[in-house]
Amino acid sequence: MSLSEILSSALSGLGASQAGIRTVSNNIANVNTPGYARETVALQTGITSGRVSGVVVGEPGRVADKFLEATVYTRGGDAGRAAVEAGYLDRLQALLGATGSETALPARLDAITTSAIAMTGASGGAAIAGPFVGAVEDAIGSMRQLGSDVDQLRGDIEGEVGDTVGRINLLLQSIDTLNASVSRLQGLGRSSAGPADQRTSALEELSGLIGITAREQANGRVTIETATGLPLLDQRLRQLSYPTSGTGIAQPHYPGIELRFADHDGTIGATTGTTLDTPATGGKLGGLLDLRDRQLPAFSGRIDTLFAGLAQTVNAAANSGTAVPALASLAGRATALSGSDRAGFTGAALVAVTRADGTMLASTTLDFDALGAGATLDDAVAAINAGLGGAATARFARGVLTIDATAPGTGIAVAQDPARPSARGGVGLSQYFGLNDLVRSDAATLTPSGFTSADTHGFAAGESVDLALRDAAGRIVVRYSLTDAAGPTYGDLVTDLNAGPLGHYGRFTLDDLGRLRFAASTTAAGATLSVASDNTDRAGTGRSFSSIVGLGSVGAGASTGSGTGAALAGAGVRRDIMANPARLPLARLEPTAIGQKALGPSDRRGATAMVDALAAAVDLGDAGAMTITRFSAVVLGDAGSAAARAADRADQMTARRDDAINRRDTVSGVNIDEELGQMVVLQNSYAAAARVMTTASAMYDTLLEMIR
Repeated sequence: MSLSEILSSALSGLGASQAGIRTVSNNIANVNTPGYARETVALQTGITSGRVSGVVVGEPGRVADKFLEATVYTRGGDAGRAAVEAGYLDRLQALLGATGSETALPARLDAITTSAIAMTGASGGAAIAGPFVGAVEDAIGSMRQLGSDVDQLRGDIEGEVGDTVGRINLLLQSIDTLNASVSRLQGLGRSSAGPADQRTSALEELSGLIGITAREQANGRVTIETATGLPLLDQRLRQLSYPTSGTGIAQPHYPGIELRFADHDGTIGATTGTTLDTPATGGKLGGLLDLRDRQLPAFSGRIDTLFAGLAQTVNAAANSGTAVPALASLAGRATALSGSDRAGFTGAALVAVTRADGTMLASTTLDFDALGAGATLDDAVAAINAGLGGAATARFARGVLTIDATAPGTGIAVAQDPARPSARGGVGLSQYFGLNDLVRSDAATLTPSGFTSADTHGFAAGESVDLALRDAAGRIVVRYSLTDAAGPTYGDLVTDLNAGPLGHYGRFTLDDLGRLRFAASTTAAGATLSVASDNTDRAGTGRSFSSIVGLGSVGAGASTGSGTGAALAGAGVRRDIMANPARLPLARLEPTAIGQKALGPSDRRGATAMVDALAAAVDLGDAGAMTITRFSAVVLGDAGSAAARAADRADQMTARRDDAINRRDTVSGVNIDEELGQMVVLQNSYAAAARVMTTASAMYDTLLEMIR
C-alpha cells in the first residue's frame, strides 16, 4: 500500500469518527425530545480497484421498529377512547348526587312513599296532601334536571367532536406535507430523520384521536387508514367534513362525519361517499360518538322510563279516587284517539254527578261489553250523556275527553265497576284519558295505547318514521323509513318492518298493550333500535307513531317501551293540584242510590291505595316489571358501575399504551450510557486515525529526506 493510500484511509477514518461523534452529539441533545428516534451513521467499506480503501460514510439513519410503532398507534387509539369515556361517565356519575344526599333522586323517591304513608293516618285537606304533592313534584323536578344535565353533557361532547375533527384534519395535512419531505430526501439519498421524527409524533397524536393503521411505503411515504379500513391518506389527502362544526348543542340526531378528498393545502373537494358515524371509528372521536349517540341517550331513556313508571303508579291510584267535593269539570289529557276510533275497552265504569255535600245526583254505568266490539268513542260519549240525563255533558275532541257538570255546586266522579273494571292497554277508563291524573306531560299519553293490529295507524300522506338499528358496537347497520305505503293498519306496519331490511336483524311484534317490541336475532345480539326522525301526527292529536307504540324519543338509544321520550321536559304535577293540594283525589266513589251519600270528606282510602301502588311492581316495558324505587336503584347503580368500569379500562389502556411506548423507545430511544460509551469508542478511533496520519506523514518526510 502506498503512503498516499495510507493517508487516504486514515483521513476517511477521521471523517467516520467525526460523523459518528456528530450523531452521538445529536442523540444526547435530544434525549428528552418526545418522538425523537436515535440516529446511527451508516458506514461501508471503501473499495478501490478491488482493494479495501478506507471507509465510506453514509447519511445518518433513524433506528426504529415499524412493528413497535404500529403497536403504539393501535394502543393509542384504545387509550384515547377509554380516557374520554371515563371522563364523561365520571361527570355523569357526579350529576347523580352523593350517596345518601337528601337532594339525590333516591331520596326524592323515598320521600314520596314517606309522605303517602303520612296521608293514611291524617285528616284535613291541603295540609296532609301538600307534602305528598310537593314530594312528587320534587322527584319529577330531579328527573327533569338530570335529563337537562345529560343534554348538557351531550352538548359538551358535540362541541368536542367538532374540535377533534378539526385537530384530525390539521394532523393529516401535516403528515401529508411531511410525507413529501421524507420522500424527496430519500430520493436524493439524504437523511430524512428530521421530518420522519416529526411525522412519527404527528401519527402518535393522531392515533389517540382516531383509530388508524399506518403503513410505510418503499418511497418513504406513509399511508393511513381508519380502524374500519377507510383511507385517510395515500396518494391523495382526505379531510373530515362535519356539517354542524361542533356547535355544542344537544340534538335529537346528528349527521355523519363525511370523508372528502382534499388538496395538499387542505382545501376540501369532492366527497368520497363514506362517513364516520360509529364508535368503531376508534380513538377519542369514536369514544365521543359512542357517548353522544348510544350511552347517554340510553341513560336518558332509562330516566324517561323511570318517570313513566312513577307517573303510571301515582296516576293509577289517583284515577281510582276522586276529590271531595268532586270537581265541576274533569278534563283529560290528549290521547292518540279520535271519535271514530274503536273504543277498545272491556268491562264497565261508573260516571256520577254529586252535590257539594257528597250526595249522589246522577250516575250511569258505561258498559263497554254491552256497547259491542264495534262501538266507537263517539258511541261511548253518547252513552255517558244519555245516562246522566243532562246532569253533565261529556265531549271528545282532538284526543281529549272532558266531562262537565251542568248545575253549579255539583261535580264529576268516575270509578271502576267493582265486578268488571274497564280496561284498555292495561288501565281503566279514567286513567287512560287522564281524568284524575296527578302527573301530566305535554308530550306523552303516559299510558299504553291499547291499539291492536287491526286498528288504523292514521299516517297522513308524506308522514314517515325514520328508524335506525345499531349493532352492539354502536355502528348503524341499517336505516329504514316507515310510511303509509305499508298499509292502513298497525299490523301492516309490523309486517312491513319484518319484511324490510330491519327484519334481517330481529322480529317486530305488537304486544297486548299496543307497544311495538323488537327482539334482536341471535346473530344480531345486542342490536338496539332508535328513532332518527318522526313527523307523524295521528288524527291531529299531536301524538307521533314512536310515542304511541313506545319507541321512545327521537334520537334515543334502545327502545324502552315506555313511549315517554321527551315527555319529561314538559312533565309535572297537575297545575291545579299543585296550587291547591286539597284537589288530590283521595276519596272513593260509593255506587249508592240517587240522594244517598256517595263521597265523604274524611275518606282516605285513596292514600292507602297510593301506598300500595308505590310498593307494587309496575310494567316498565323492555325494562321488565319492578317497583319504582327498585328500578331507580338499578338505573343509578348501573351508571355508577359503568363509570367505575370506564375508569378501570382507562387505566388499563393507558398502561398498555405506555408499555408499547416504552418498548418502542427501548429500541429507538436514546440511552445516555450507551451514547457515552459510543463516544469513548469514537474518540479512541479518532485518536488512532490521527496517529496513523502522523506516522504516515513522518514516513513521507523521511522518504523526502532520502531523495534529497
